[in-house]
Amino acid sequence: MNKSKLAIGLLVVGTLTVVFGTVIVFVGPIIIDNQIVKNLVIDPKNEMSYTMWKDVPVPFFMNVYFFNVLNPTEVLAGEKPMVEQRGPYVYRKRIQKQNITFHPNHTVSYLEYRSYFFEPSMSVGNESDVVTIPNMLVLGAAVMMEDLPFAVRLMISTTFKTFKEGPFLTKSVGELMWGYDSKLVDFLNKWLPGMLPSTGKFGLFAEFNNSNTGLFTIHTGKDDIRLIHKVDSWNGLSKLTNWKTPQCNMINGTAGQMWPPFMTKESTLPFYSPDACRSLEMVYQREGIMEGIPLYRYVAPKTLFANGSDYAPNEGFCPCRQSGLLNVSSCRSNSPVFISHPHFYNADPVLLDYVQGLQPAEDEHGLFIDIHPETGVPLNVSIRLQLNLYMKKVSGITETGKISEVMMPMMWFEESGYIDGEILTTFHTNLVLLPKVMVYMQYCFIGLGLATILGVVLLYYRKKIRCDRAVIQNTNGSASPREQTPLLQHRVDTHTHTNSSLAQCCRALCLRLEPYSH
Repeated sequence: MNKSKLAIGLLVVGTLTVVFGTVIVFVGPIIIDNQIVKNLVIDPKNEMSYTMWKDVPVPFFMNVYFFNVLNPTEVLAGEKPMVEQRGPYVYRKRIQKQNITFHPNHTVSYLEYRSYFFEPSMSVGNESDVVTIPNMLVLGAAVMMEDLPFAVRLMISTTFKTFKEGPFLTKSVGELMWGYDSKLVDFLNKWLPGMLPSTGKFGLFAEFNNSNTGLFTIHTGKDDIRLIHKVDSWNGLSKLTNWKTPQCNMINGTAGQMWPPFMTKESTLPFYSPDACRSLEMVYQREGIMEGIPLYRYVAPKTLFANGSDYAPNEGFCPCRQSGLLNVSSCRSNSPVFISHPHFYNADPVLLDYVQGLQPAEDEHGLFIDIHPETGVPLNVSIRLQLNLYMKKVSGITETGKISEVMMPMMWFEESGYIDGEILTTFHTNLVLLPKVMVYMQYCFIGLGLATILGVVLLYYRKKIRCDRAVIQNTNGSASPREQTPLLQHRVDTHTHTNSSLAQCCRALCLRLEPYSH
């Protein structure tokens, strides 16, 4: 009786274990997805994720490379420019959100401030290094004013000479980055306010340091996780005004730091960049793994900076030149400034013919974002862009000499960051290890339950087979009384009685187990 109860108990336990494991198979992923959604929503109650969003703890760095002009005199005489790359000059970037305001429609507004700090130990050289680059104030202004009357151009040329501004600058890296004193800049800011992007010292990154990127309003994801981080407006605008078509003026995607979760290989990474004055979009390239964490790598498509002739949707960003160049003059005080990939990577090959010293390579000059598809959190980021100045001879402005028409690379920079340390460990534990443990558990439960049920079934059939064999042996071992001799009669009777008792015992046992076999 005790063995029968044990068999019943094992059968019940095995069945429940299989059911529990099967439920986990279907419910487990739902639980994990719900936890991801719950923890990703931009909400001060989500302490860890909110802190990561507010004060980005990932170390970000900006590597700056200058193109030092080796033959400025020959360039003025019409020869091809020769450049050498100098750097990197590495700056640690600090990002912090301020003026955070939540709105009833599940959006949040903020100003994101950025600061840069030079890292000598990571740099090849120092900020005191001297390089020679084109003078944007002279050569840029010359192109901007080439359609003005000849007399006006002569007057502009005289102004340049008065303030001792030549076509090329030889300055330290620190001055070129963060600004240098210029009497011409002071003069222009006084008599032509608004002509220059900044009112203080003139530098390539002067307006970026200790500044904000504008007022972003993004979705928190509280009402719809598919909208999380997507831009609702920038500086109060839901669309731009500096481009020629509605499509080009659209503010698409996120602010460029995080994206909605549950991405697929068909998903893209759209984001709005105030520095590029437009929305950009990256596309899936391949799968990968970083410290055991699965990722998708997204890269810039060749159409990103293609001109309107090669890619019709980009017609609104024109006037265009060769493919691979983005004209940002409309949001840079109309100066002839163009953005491209470093060393004209993925650009029209003709651009390489105009300048000596460029060697484009995907590994060094292509931009990418490695992102965890389940959460939309970037794991490794490298954004690489090049600043170019369109130069040409302008009659009346003698500073331009006999310069050939050329798209002149001035410098390029790489902004990079990756998750590491405690954040990476926490990320790996919550999003890789725990889901794996749940997967292993569900199959362990199912396997254990099936093994238990199988053990009970085998035990039942084993006992049944023994009973059947005993009955058969008893039947075959019984002979007719007429065939037995008197001397063996007593022994046979004894043997028959024993077999009969054994058969009855087996039948009783089989009758007890029979209800549990159904």
